[in-house]
Amino acid sequence: MQIDTVLAELRVDRPAVLARAISVVENGRPGFERLLAGCHPRLGRARRIGVTGPPGAGKSTLTHRVAAEYRRRGLTVAIVAVDPTSPFTGGALLGDRIRMEAVSLDPGVFIRSMATRGSLGGLATTTREVCDVLDAAGFDRILIETVGVGQSELDVAKMADTTVLVLVPESGDGIQTLKSGVMEVADIFVVNKADRPGAEKLQQEIEVTLGIRRGNAYRRIRAHHGVSLAKAGGQGSPPPEASAGWEPPVLLAKALDGDGVPSIVEAIERHHQAGEASGELGERRRRRVVERTREVVGRMLQRWVWSESPADRWIGDRVEEMLAGAVSPYEVAADVVTSLREGARL
Repeated sequence: MQIDTVLAELRVDRPAVLARAISVVENGRPGFERLLAGCHPRLGRARRIGVTGPPGAGKSTLTHRVAAEYRRRGLTVAIVAVDPTSPFTGGALLGDRIRMEAVSLDPGVFIRSMATRGSLGGLATTTREVCDVLDAAGFDRILIETVGVGQSELDVAKMADTTVLVLVPESGDGIQTLKSGVMEVADIFVVNKADRPGAEKLQQEIEVTLGIRRGNAYRRIRAHHGVSLAKAGGQGSPPPEASAGWEPPVLLAKALDGDGVPSIVEAIERHHQAGEASGELGERRRRRVVERTREVVGRMLQRWVWSESPADRWIGDRVEEMLAGAVSPYEVAADVVTSLREGARL
């Protein structure tokens, strides 16, 4: 594949070229780094929106509804849907196209399913780089749907401009659902399947928990005997610093019917505007570029150490010493690093 040709033809209306470019990046084929370097000057147009939450929360349905709403507004949308890889067969179902059938044939929507290939954190190893290709192609919005994540799988928040956490009333008891982790990095909370019992209760629990962190926990809760704590000067009045920044909204939705989706899209757009005004969006993107550069440096160093330097051979020469207990793997590793740092030929 001619990388220069791919870069020249990389556009929203060329899905075949786009698919080939993504395959080059996803599989690390020869020239993928040059392709990504060529994409870099064209980055910055797309807004990256992460959609995460526990299994069965309705992330795929909500993602396709959000995509349809953006299309109604005349914007192009790319969807990156990550599915788990089987530890037994190495395969993945990649069934998101079935759930997103309503938008899959829209020429303004591009859907790419990716397998995690053993990567943790709710994303595939190359999800960030695939999003760069989609951004360079000119899409207005990129929706990244993660696998069903737990409380500590936060990778999507590092790569998205806005993170939407989708929950359902049966996600678990309040304390379990509201633990630290993914709850702390979400910019927008969506209680999906809001027609089920307990939806409003979960919404209230999330609002109270978020309010405790900001110091205004009960400002939306009706006071005892109907007394307004805000008017009485009580804890219903949020401190100035709490209202100055972005306060994550907690929205109810029924994604299957499309109920509440326009409000979610409006919240995403408001969050982007707030991030631009406060400088947080620019800071997020700055951290993203720094982290990406570090990842690339680490990948290049790893490739050089194990493919081009004699480090692997030298470790092999000392295996018997390590097995005999004469030297530890830590000492051998330290010798290798020291020699590489000093530029010695091992």
